[in-house]
Amino acid sequence: MRGRLRGAMLIAAVITGGLLAPAAPARAAAGDGTPGDTNISFVGRWNTTNASAYVPYWAGAYLRVGFTGRTVKLKQRNTIDLWASIDGGPFTAFKGSGMINLTPTALAAGNHTLIVSYRQVASSYTGDAVFQGLTLDAGATTFKAPTRTKLIEFVGDSITAGTTSSRLAVTGYGFQTGEKLGHNHTQISIGGMCLSETTDGCWAHETRYWMASGGQAGTTAWDFSRYTADAVVINLGTNDRSHGVTGADFQAKYTTFLTRIRQRFPTAKLFALRTFIGRYAAETQAAVQARNAAGDAAVFYVDTTGWLPSDGLSDSVHPNDKGHQAITDRLAPVISAKL
Repeated sequence: MRGRLRGAMLIAAVITGGLLAPAAPARAAAGDGTPGDTNISFVGRWNTTNASAYVPYWAGAYLRVGFTGRTVKLKQRNTIDLWASIDGGPFTAFKGSGMINLTPTALAAGNHTLIVSYRQVASSYTGDAVFQGLTLDAGATTFKAPTRTKLIEFVGDSITAGTTSSRLAVTGYGFQTGEKLGHNHTQISIGGMCLSETTDGCWAHETRYWMASGGQAGTTAWDFSRYTADAVVINLGTNDRSHGVTGADFQAKYTTFLTRIRQRFPTAKLFALRTFIGRYAAETQAAVQARNAAGDAAVFYVDTTGWLPSDGLSDSVHPNDKGHQAITDRLAPVISAKL
């Protein structure tokens, strides 16, 4: 992961004109499909300061809603790549601007559900991830999709962001695990991220995780009252070794990171994954043990040895679709057993 992806969420700055203030959304009438429609669930970290244009942060943020009628269209400002799933079907890729028709073949009349996930704006990709509303059939309305009562937050780097998988965050193990368990989920991840800030400039979760917009320096802090995670799954350390972080430093910073997350989410189950290539495995486990010794019994080390099949990588580090599915199949029961 030497060619790391910089999570420059430039689009959010364009909309807000500077610092990003992730305030609570201004609500519109339920059922009208506008960004403020209370029937639409915005999962993950979103900027909702502009009542007519909502912007997702980090990887894997998505919107979820029910709708009536036979067609649904997205109102977009400029060109963006996105994936949409209707009625629990496969995620289909769309690209465009203005009005994007998600149902080129009309659906059967009745009630339907929709999930939309935009491609993360990072590295050289500068698509316009701006949700401006839904357009439905005449007389159709939105409605609340079936309730999901739990939320899992996945924290990591390009692996957690789904880099090199076919549909990026959507085919990443975090998104898939959340969907498999029927829980809400979000991926707080950008390619190239470390746990530790380093002198050679590795973007690091020890400082960037707490920010609103994709880890960008100079943005406002994320308002953690916006959602409460029931579980936090951490997969960090793959990049730190390449930036010269010692084992002792990594262990100390991991312990502190777990401590600070616990302060934000007092009742969450925290899962620290062994990196899939085994870097800092002993140090990660020791950090978990330190938190357990401090009285936090809801922190767990997850040994991922052998999880990836021999043909589950697209290169020496990043899982392909088969690899992400294999991780999902092993990780989902681990989380489920604790929740």
